[in-house]
Amino acid sequence: MPKGIVAIVGSPNVGKSTIFNRLIGERHAIVDDEPGITRDRLYGRVEWMGHQFSLIDTGGIEIVNRPFQEQIRMQAEIAINEADIIVFVVDGRLGITTDDHVVTGMLRKVKKPIIFVVNKIDEGAHIANAHEFYGLGLGEPLIVSGSHGIGIGDLLNEIIKNLPEDKDELEEEQITFCVVGRPNVGKSSLTNAILNQDRVIVSDISGTTRDSIDTPFKRNEQSYLVIDTAGLKKRGKIYESIDKYSAIRALKAIERSEIVLLVLDGKQGITEQDKHVIEYATDLHKAIIIVVNKWDIVEKETNTMAQFKKRIRDEYKFLDYAPVVFVSALKKQRLDTLFDALNLVHQAYYTRIKTSLLNEVMQDAQVMNQTPHFNGGRLKILYASQVSTAPPTIVLFVNDPQYMHFSYQRYIDNRLRETFNFEGTPIRFILKKRTSGLKE
Repeated sequence: MPKGIVAIVGSPNVGKSTIFNRLIGERHAIVDDEPGITRDRLYGRVEWMGHQFSLIDTGGIEIVNRPFQEQIRMQAEIAINEADIIVFVVDGRLGITTDDHVVTGMLRKVKKPIIFVVNKIDEGAHIANAHEFYGLGLGEPLIVSGSHGIGIGDLLNEIIKNLPEDKDELEEEQITFCVVGRPNVGKSSLTNAILNQDRVIVSDISGTTRDSIDTPFKRNEQSYLVIDTAGLKKRGKIYESIDKYSAIRALKAIERSEIVLLVLDGKQGITEQDKHVIEYATDLHKAIIIVVNKWDIVEKETNTMAQFKKRIRDEYKFLDYAPVVFVSALKKQRLDTLFDALNLVHQAYYTRIKTSLLNEVMQDAQVMNQTPHFNGGRLKILYASQVSTAPPTIVLFVNDPQYMHFSYQRYIDNRLRETFNFEGTPIRFILKKRTSGLKE
């Protein structure tokens, strides 16, 4: 999982988005010669030499009173405050500008590692320009060319060197979970009901919660840590800086959690926003519980709960392993079912299967359902071994990984779930080609 947040800041048109795209390995940020193209913060994840971190691209900071400049500056300030490392980018061809001095003044107040980068140095004639930037008083700069990839490896090495140590180790036997969902589904009310106290502000106004709040507590001798988060909105509708600040805090809460509670509004039903909310959690292989809140105000007929659950299964086919619980946070109803699910899912998230039992299941699965012919061959699973938990991660040694069809991996996943307790947790599969030590 990501181990820190890195923000790229600087004045407009210095190549921040080009560097961002180069670091995340894809063309995600819009790149254009017109200043001010990047207005909102963009997020990505980077992996380098076995380390991972989250990366934020920000809009350019300048003195000129352009449209949206106040919002852009606020966005950059938020990113600077939230990040663990700041990458300050300047234009090596232009030399020091007044805007560079403005950004430098902002960064002098920050007690965090600052990596100073002179960009657009892709010709020998411009290398001498880099020495001018010593005048900003930020030490020796890294010389890079985002468009040509020059010096990007050195930049990544410098980032890795300054990443914070993992200080968020989970307390032994503590179940850490976060409460996420679109605005106004009752996340804070659910947190208060769970804690049986008014620990967080509750309001009918959408977006009341602006930050993430950690609260440890005990129930029936079991230790828990609940993280209440601000509501996540559709990316296209997030304009205010406060909403983006809330969004990044919610993403951090998901990263720090073992289990994610996706809260739905039982009255409103399922929306497309709910799917966007949970995508980040599935990307990080988190255990998931779907919580249908406000069940007390839903008009019920015969099989109402079963029908609602079927709708969830139809809409969330990729989450068929996640248990669904129905609660009323306001009236504190059915909370026992939620805690039963939390305990069961936590156990599943840390389930470890004996190698002998695991291979018995694999052999039986192949006997009962032969692998299909795919990509020019037929897959043979020679050996299986679970290498880690949280989530359960299984290495399959096969004759050739390219022969694995997604439907057969799905079949293997289902067979494991039929045999062992994996409720609420994803199962990660790693396919490795057989070695000489493994015989068919």
